[in-house]
Amino acid sequence: MSIVVTAVLGYLFGSIPTGVLVGRLAGIEDVRQYGSGKTGFTNSLRTLGIRWAILVVVVDVFKGSAPVLIGRLLFDEPMAAALGGVAAVLGHTFPLFAGFRGGRGVATAFGAFLAVSPLAALACLGFALIVLAIFRYASLMSVVGVFVGFLVIVGLVAADRAATPYLLFALLTMLAVEFNHIANIKRLLAGTEPKLGQGGQRRDPSSA
Repeated sequence: MSIVVTAVLGYLFGSIPTGVLVGRLAGIEDVRQYGSGKTGFTNSLRTLGIRWAILVVVVDVFKGSAPVLIGRLLFDEPMAAALGGVAAVLGHTFPLFAGFRGGRGVATAFGAFLAVSPLAALACLGFALIVLAIFRYASLMSVVGVFVGFLVIVGLVAADRAATPYLLFALLTMLAVEFNHIANIKRLLAGTEPKLGQGGQRRDPSSA
């Protein structure tokens, strides 16, 4: 029961459409009408500016951390925590409260990693910032960062410093984030991916 409850709570937390809500506070009807059409930090930065984007990312990180902490601290059940984190990422990507059109789950995944293992989150963030500083591609930062987080969790589980269910969490979360970036990866390979801060124009409704 604890696993089901935490997974459901994770999905509901993840489904909070932070980018859409903050966009409305900032005077934009729907942030998904601009840029990449997503609700996360990168598109919020392009569309709303740094101040509102910071608010988006803080809430999105909390959305990932909360269900993991519920599973760990309230239920003391690693599998509940693991699936709660995965469900939060899926909720952010396919939000119940926003027509199942959300973001790519990066900040929410980071929040879940942070609650599972601060060490993994720190490694994820460190490598991500290095990649961003060198290349200025938010998408590349994301796919590299989550992969590094996965590798750290693998190491921690192998060293008996983390519960085995967190390996499932790290694998599924990494795959979800990487899958959500398939189009970005294709553009990176083609040399057409916009860099951080670029590409905030209004979208063609026919492309939604």
